[in-house]
Amino acid sequence: MAFYGKGDSSWFTHDRFGMFIHWGLYSMPARHEWIRHYEEISNEDYQKYFEQFDPDLFDAREWAAAAKNAGMKYVVFTTKHHEGFCMFDSQYTDYKSTNTKCGRDLLREVVDAFRAEGLRIGLYHSLIDWHHPDFTIDSIHPLRNHPDREALNQGRDMSRYRTYLHNQAREILTNYGDIDIIWFDFSYPKAEYNPKGHDEWGSEELVKMIRSIRPSILINNRLDLPGSADITTPEQNTPEEPVRDENGNPVVWEGCQTFSGSWGYHRDELTWKSEKQCIDMLINHVARSGNLLMNVGPTSRGYLDHRAMERLQGFARWMKYCSRSIYGCGMAPEEFPEPRDSRYTYNPETRRLYLHLMNWPFKYINAKNLAGKVAYAQFLHDGSEVKIRENDPNAPHTHMSVNSSAGGISLMLPVVKPEITVPVIEIILK
Repeated sequence: MAFYGKGDSSWFTHDRFGMFIHWGLYSMPARHEWIRHYEEISNEDYQKYFEQFDPDLFDAREWAAAAKNAGMKYVVFTTKHHEGFCMFDSQYTDYKSTNTKCGRDLLREVVDAFRAEGLRIGLYHSLIDWHHPDFTIDSIHPLRNHPDREALNQGRDMSRYRTYLHNQAREILTNYGDIDIIWFDFSYPKAEYNPKGHDEWGSEELVKMIRSIRPSILINNRLDLPGSADITTPEQNTPEEPVRDENGNPVVWEGCQTFSGSWGYHRDELTWKSEKQCIDMLINHVARSGNLLMNVGPTSRGYLDHRAMERLQGFARWMKYCSRSIYGCGMAPEEFPEPRDSRYTYNPETRRLYLHLMNWPFKYINAKNLAGKVAYAQFLHDGSEVKIRENDPNAPHTHMSVNSSAGGISLMLPVVKPEITVPVIEIILK
């Protein structure tokens, strides 16, 4: 496997929590960002959205403030999704935000606003482009079932599209200041019809170009080019174990997730996760040494709707008091198995173990292999002491001796759960 250099992931594995933003013309029909695929919409029929796009309520500073308040430390913004519409002022196409009624370079405003809040900048760029005249019709293209698809493919040239793709990657990495992450999406080299992978994208040359411009940038793993990725990106699932490479070695990983069942704004989508589900998701990612990239889909008028804001505010309430169990943390040492209905995170620099009580127990919780190793324990949200009893395996089972596991401790809890979505006990190790 070739080696293409490595970016700097030290900040990434410390910060753990970012905002994904899926925004484009698909926010106007408001029924999924893959609407062109699902409804097999031609360029001509999709043109009405380009002609009417005018996000008059867009204020990137509001988005950036909401992200910062939620405890997010970086953003990944869609410069172009599969529909092909560019959210920036590209010199290589007329199909861009500056040519709509909007008339604004939306990427510029997002980058400036998030940078002003101290957040790092990541850019999502689709490898796929259903609008470009040289992008060949394939198994997921809107025209895949067109009776004349073979004729429509005549004259399309992926080498010309590849040049376009590389030119735009160079644009977004040189015209918008220091970019921390480039997030490509996606390859399908095993598709039945016109598959697309590293050859079609020119992935090797693309990565070399990116590294020459920004050597420390982080590149995700969707270019179909082994050895080129800094970040592995499982989507819409939470791994049970740390993500590993083919040799069994842990890798830097980031789960990308949605508040609902859609990435783009979906007016009628109803499967919105609760506040607790969202916080559980963040904890579960960090407890397996991963990052969480949580997505919002702004409306076509440019604001985050009340459902997205409520979830972000839920993160903000929890992270205000519990972010110490997220930043700089990862999976706990194997010698400390997780108690029932709980998740550990661990900060190796401070030697603090964080016990997240996902389901509130009654009066106590048992933690194995901690006897003699704890200097102090407290609730993280208010700094109140949590009393500890070291277990006596020979003691009778009474309310005074709640665990017979040698080497373990019992953390004594109030009967009533504290008023925080997921309580956290900070265990300071000796």
